[in-house]
Amino acid sequence: MKIVLFLVVCCCVYSSIKATVSYDDKAIIINGRRRILMSGSIHYPRSTPQMWPDLIKKAKDGGLDVIQTYVFWNGHEPSPGKYNFEGRYDLVKFIKLIQEAGLYAHLRVGPYVCAEWNFGGLPVWLKYVPGMSFRTDNEPFKIAMQRFTEKIVNMMKSENLFEPQGGPIIMSQIENEYGPVEWDIGAPGKAYSKWAAHMADGLKTGVPWIMCKQEDAPDPMIDTCNGFYCEKFTPNKPYKPKMFTELWTGWFTEFGGPIPTRPVEDIAYAVARFIQNNGSFVNYYMYHGGTNFGRTAGGLFITTSYDYDAPIDEYGLLNEPKWGHLRDLHSTIKLVEPALVSAYPTVTYPGKNQEIHVFKPKSGICAAFLSNYDPHFSARMKFGNTQYHLPPWSISILHSCKDEVFNTAKIKAPTTQKKMTPVGKFRWQSYKEEAPSSEESDTLAMIGLYEQLNVTRDASDYLWYLAEVDISPNEHFFTNGQFPLLTVMSAGHALHVFINNQMAGTVWGSLKNPKLTFSQNVKLRAGVNKISLLSVSVGLANVGTHFETYNVGILGPITLKGLNEGTRDLTKQQWSYKVGLNGETLGLHTLDGSSSVEWLQGSIVAQKQPLTWYKTTFNAPKGNEPLAFDMNGMGKGQIWVNGEGLGRYWPANKAHGNCDECSYTGIYNENKCNRYCGDPSQRWYHVPRSWLKPNDNLLVIFEEWGSLPDWITLVKRTI
Repeated sequence: MKIVLFLVVCCCVYSSIKATVSYDDKAIIINGRRRILMSGSIHYPRSTPQMWPDLIKKAKDGGLDVIQTYVFWNGHEPSPGKYNFEGRYDLVKFIKLIQEAGLYAHLRVGPYVCAEWNFGGLPVWLKYVPGMSFRTDNEPFKIAMQRFTEKIVNMMKSENLFEPQGGPIIMSQIENEYGPVEWDIGAPGKAYSKWAAHMADGLKTGVPWIMCKQEDAPDPMIDTCNGFYCEKFTPNKPYKPKMFTELWTGWFTEFGGPIPTRPVEDIAYAVARFIQNNGSFVNYYMYHGGTNFGRTAGGLFITTSYDYDAPIDEYGLLNEPKWGHLRDLHSTIKLVEPALVSAYPTVTYPGKNQEIHVFKPKSGICAAFLSNYDPHFSARMKFGNTQYHLPPWSISILHSCKDEVFNTAKIKAPTTQKKMTPVGKFRWQSYKEEAPSSEESDTLAMIGLYEQLNVTRDASDYLWYLAEVDISPNEHFFTNGQFPLLTVMSAGHALHVFINNQMAGTVWGSLKNPKLTFSQNVKLRAGVNKISLLSVSVGLANVGTHFETYNVGILGPITLKGLNEGTRDLTKQQWSYKVGLNGETLGLHTLDGSSSVEWLQGSIVAQKQPLTWYKTTFNAPKGNEPLAFDMNGMGKGQIWVNGEGLGRYWPANKAHGNCDECSYTGIYNENKCNRYCGDPSQRWYHVPRSWLKPNDNLLVIFEEWGSLPDWITLVKRTI
């Protein structure tokens, strides 16, 4: 009996030790063992459930220990109390696939995420809760945030997904990059961050919580670093581990901007420099960036592609040599991990821009990092009895303090080229979107101009502003030919102007300056003239202090200059509003909706007409290569396949910027190593294979500018 009792006690103790996650100043400790953890961000809504197993496998094959993801509140709770955890938002399935692959998970609950995601991941309905103020010591916000955070944590607990329950989740995150906001708003920010930390800790997940970019993160929160480099970062308490929660592998692409890339030599250099300075956790943001399907892209003018020059590209293919070179780095770090977690580095400085970090535990094999920080010149460095050659801006990692296993600038992985191969063109049908009448039943008449989001609640990118202007037949411009100047000032992001149902012009802003002004002479007639302004949003703000107060749409003034009376102010007259397009109301992007109207075919298909819907059907090509639509030659609009939104397209917005030659040496930033200046910011648009049927797939596009769809082709992406 005593033996049995002893065994039971031993089993209980073993189980308790096995299922623990803690930390000290050296590392995260899992099951009693310090770990150097390599992690990568893969966001489940930016791919499809059918893609998840392969993405996770490639992450594991690439030497990762952890998959990190945000939790996207606006995707999970699109309306108050109505939850969505299906399809691309099946968070439980995603976490369980990570567990099945034998990897850990880092769950960044937030629930604010930033992430170039619409409204930073916060649901738009939250803005309209009485008394609401985002991300501060505000009761309505704290109540809603806590409710959603508890919803996610309890869901994970019910599925036994935290590590102490036998699951893969070893860390969670509350809030996100809040430090700069707290600094800006002062005392209410400090009170809010303390509240958030206390609230999260009280949920008793059994795993550590982090707060990234939060220097005053209160215990037991771990403050962590995000950036291109973080070797100089120090946690706010000496007993916390040094963690790099976002090492940016590239940068996002904006419509009108070039495509940023980051050389893998510099990424490996940033990792090695962080690890040699006592770092113990590195997460690549992104490891797979994926696609901003539908209207999920946010932060204004962010492209549908979220490729991020990540080790796994948008389509799920390996981005070589980035993936392979980092895999080799991870293998090396695992090789020397026993030394890294058991000793503090001894640092010497053998020459200018040179350092040597030696990890030499009392027992076991030592490891050394030899660093040459010079961006121009290679270095010969003597260490022990051996001379080592280091290229510029590189670090060599030595196993047993003598064998060079890896150098950050010496790439052994293969370099591959991606190719887009056309596999099909289309025969199109068209349907014209007309400017609405202010007398339609779904229009709303009000005096003055109203902010766009307040009217649409983000149900559509589009809002019509409709007004009538009475022009006397005695106006002098009828005789001198100098038509009046219409000026429309808007908070952004794009604007189409129609006078008596004829397009008068289009203007748009940019990420740096979303505001815009239309100022053009317009042809008016005697009597009543119809002014129709179609305001178009291109994603909502995702970052900043109280970004819920940022404006979208036409706020004026709107003036008509050159009349007998001088300048007429149209700002405060009656305007009618219509949310969205008729085609959206009819569901033209769906199979049922597309059958509800008569489409033009053959020789009478609309040619270069603005605000035109086009549709076609196509068969899925054989094979399993990723697919995309080549939209080169088109203007601006949106794409749907079988009712699923692929996202916004805008190939007519060409990349402006500096695309000089790229060197891996020297400090990197998002304006270095840009590509494709003068070309479309995004030409190809990913269509997941799982969204297709073998035959008769419905492709619908809405073209705002009036380009011909004849150039559109279906392509395969191959290596």
